[in-house]
Amino acid sequence: MSSTKPKIHTVDLVLVAMFAALMAIGANLTSFLVIGSVPITLQTLFAILAGALLGSRMGSLAMIVYLLVGLVGFPVFAQFSGGLRTFVSPTFGFLLSYIMVAFVTGLIIEKSKKKKIATFMAACFVGLIINYVVGTHYMYFAFQFLAGLEAVSYQVVWAWMAAPAVKDIILTFFAAVLSSRIYHTVNKKRGRNSIPNQVA
Repeated sequence: MSSTKPKIHTVDLVLVAMFAALMAIGANLTSFLVIGSVPITLQTLFAILAGALLGSRMGSLAMIVYLLVGLVGFPVFAQFSGGLRTFVSPTFGFLLSYIMVAFVTGLIIEKSKKKKIATFMAACFVGLIINYVVGTHYMYFAFQFLAGLEAVSYQVVWAWMAAPAVKDIILTFFAAVLSSRIYHTVNKKRGRNSIPNQVA
């Protein structure tokens, strides 16, 4: 039994760059809409898709690339922001969570022997939960301890997430269906062995 990790091909690097770019586009396509302190973006959708289609390693790498590009100063975060000041932004936790979202989503699918749509659905929604738990708790921490806004309670922060949650639940369902349909095609082009006729 071989434990050799799959080799990284040129197409992997292209897909990593593509998903990093999609994150930048998704960050600003609809981010003019803000609820509380939360811009409404499509980043969660693309982070989940990155993990589901590229796997845990390449999916999380795409998110790391995106995060680093923004932190060095390029305006790729929501509302065309970027730079090290993002560390103290209330929404920085969501940016960090995208790495975990992609990794865990990809890992669940990789570990599943049968790539059925139920597997993709479970993996994608676990990714969404990680996104909200990490992001929302960091937001509360930022308001309470970095900004000193004690009036912004734990309940208020979660209430702000109610409206984005409706959008993200719908998009996560879409991500699960889409990724289950194109998973084998994408991995065939990447030179990965996939089990045919298992998505149902």
